[in-house]
Amino acid sequence: MSEQVAQPEKIAVVGGGSIGVAFALVFARAGHPVTVCDPEADRREAVPGEVAAKLTALAGAGLLTEPTEAIASRVTVEPDMATAVTGAALVQECVPERLEVKRSVFAELSAATGPETVLASSSSAIPASQTAEGLPAADRIIVAHPGNPPFLLPVIELVPSPLTRPAVVATAHRLYAGAGMSPVTVAREVEGFLFNRLQGAVLREAYALVRDGVATVEDIDTVMRDGLGRRWSFMGPFETSDLNTRGGIASHAEKMGPAYARMGAERGQHDPWTPELVAEVEHQRRALLPLEHWEARVAWRDERLIELLQTTDPSAPNIPHRIRKSDHDRNN
Repeated sequence: MSEQVAQPEKIAVVGGGSIGVAFALVFARAGHPVTVCDPEADRREAVPGEVAAKLTALAGAGLLTEPTEAIASRVTVEPDMATAVTGAALVQECVPERLEVKRSVFAELSAATGPETVLASSSSAIPASQTAEGLPAADRIIVAHPGNPPFLLPVIELVPSPLTRPAVVATAHRLYAGAGMSPVTVAREVEGFLFNRLQGAVLREAYALVRDGVATVEDIDTVMRDGLGRRWSFMGPFETSDLNTRGGIASHAEKMGPAYARMGAERGQHDPWTPELVAEVEHQRRALLPLEHWEARVAWRDERLIELLQTTDPSAPNIPHRIRKSDHDRNN
């Protein structure tokens, strides 16, 4: 849940569709004044009602710390882009996923904003280097790709181009983190960034399993929903593997690596977990969780799964549970 920032900076959102409305909500909840710009009159008219409806839903779930009206009052709608972005610390572009459209928008933003304004694209596939090519503001353009909807999924991928200034990345990280989001910086441009590459890997295998007659669509969704998805709702694949095998991620790689290699080869994929790669992954995991804390973290995992079962399965017994927050829990 986001908290109000001490010194709110203006945020501009270009594009009043579902993602634009969601970003307006994210920043307004954090105390920022937000101006939404859209060329279509019907979209501009719809934005206040959509913001209000989402705020009402959040309030009903007890997820707001102030009245909905106070948050909604921070969101204004403006037809003129140059006016909308004047004085903004960050401009969040949320227009359709077409390169020519984005380049046209960023050409206007390049001329209408100052040298310190962060220009962020919500693109899920188009890298910043393509959008920024030849523009005077190329060093201020970055991809900021959210999960959908960003007011409920806090992760946001920050993907700079080779021309993006480090200070721009740092400012973007500060603003998104300050608004309650979970920014991650992608070290170099790759198609699909992190979110869609990981999602795509699962989807490719899911389609292949249906094609090969191994399982039905419903069965695959059940395995994800009632199995993998439950653990992945609060920890990622590396931590999952680390906690699944006594001895941690290195032990898991030793035991399961050959089987995963065979599965990959079956699909024509050859990405071996080399000893050097496993050592690097183990080094990063042990920095996050020393092995002497492994047992406690496994207990934490089980308690989280109990808590999740109680909140998602109305037939589950009322199992007493206590979730204890250690220093590691707060930082991992």
